[in-house]
Amino acid sequence: MTEFFQSTLLGPTWGYLVAKIILILAIALPVMLAVAFAVYADRKIWAAMQLRRGPNVVGPWGILQSFADGLKVFLKETIIPAGANKGVFLLAPMITFTLALVGWAVIPFSQKLVLANINVGILYLFAVSSLGVYGIIMSGWASNSKYPFLGGLRSAAQMVSYEVSIGFVIVCVILVASSFNLNDIVLSQKGNIGPLNGHIFNPILFPMGIVFLISALAETNRPPFDLPEAEAELVAGYQVEYSSMSFALFWLGEYANILLMCAMTAILFLGGWLPPLDWAPLYAVPGIIWFFAKIAFMFFVFAWVKATVPRYRYDQLMRLGWKVFLPLSLFWVFLVSGWLVFFTDRVGS
Repeated sequence: MTEFFQSTLLGPTWGYLVAKIILILAIALPVMLAVAFAVYADRKIWAAMQLRRGPNVVGPWGILQSFADGLKVFLKETIIPAGANKGVFLLAPMITFTLALVGWAVIPFSQKLVLANINVGILYLFAVSSLGVYGIIMSGWASNSKYPFLGGLRSAAQMVSYEVSIGFVIVCVILVASSFNLNDIVLSQKGNIGPLNGHIFNPILFPMGIVFLISALAETNRPPFDLPEAEAELVAGYQVEYSSMSFALFWLGEYANILLMCAMTAILFLGGWLPPLDWAPLYAVPGIIWFFAKIAFMFFVFAWVKATVPRYRYDQLMRLGWKVFLPLSLFWVFLVSGWLVFFTDRVGS
């Protein structure tokens, strides 16, 4: 696409910019649409597991319920607390929403379909996910209220705790793949264990896949780790003073982050756009279809956990992060390094 626009009358510079803007919109708009359907799917999965109907009135099978909710939120009045820092208060949801979208810039939907195929894509994603906590901290502080402030502090402690474990899990994957490039990480999973594609089938990385999944739940404030917005204790936590579109931006950013974590899990452990089996007929299916199917599967797991697992106490949450996942993931880095040195021919990779 870039070459096409550069060869037109627009010229090389403007043609390049137009092509990149089109690619950005081609990723950002479907992500925002996917968020609406993700909320619908979330509610339907919970309903099915709790033997009730869920959304079933607005549109066929209730598929327009998320759009109706969005319209309702859009038409509500934006209320800013009198004691709030208005600039920071309004900036916080914008930061959360923007960071949730910019991470998709390096996600490879197939081998050639990626906006920015940079060599340090995995570090870019880790940096973007780490910055997400700032929007929550800013919203809690700027609201000038004790409940949002406590929710923001809880979120800061929780996200920092589990980011450390996620970092060590990513190090293990990087060591095995010998690359920071996301496409290379996906390709390294081809025929990982016999005919199976994916690091999740590799016994040395399977435990880290489980740690990554649980840490991703904590990183995105999903149950059973939704302590920052525990409505029974903090009245929705850091979001309690927000209304109208400022609240909607938090809502959109949260689900975009969940989908991004599902995509990262698919790329790091499930083979990304590769089929589950290294079997020639399966490669006839476009890679983007396999990738979306894996994201949908991981999202189902996220919803499944929310519908079935009770919320942790905060001391249990922090103990799991610092006393279980941190030493386990750190030990696994040494274990994977030793395995690569002594049992493979990739010394010094």
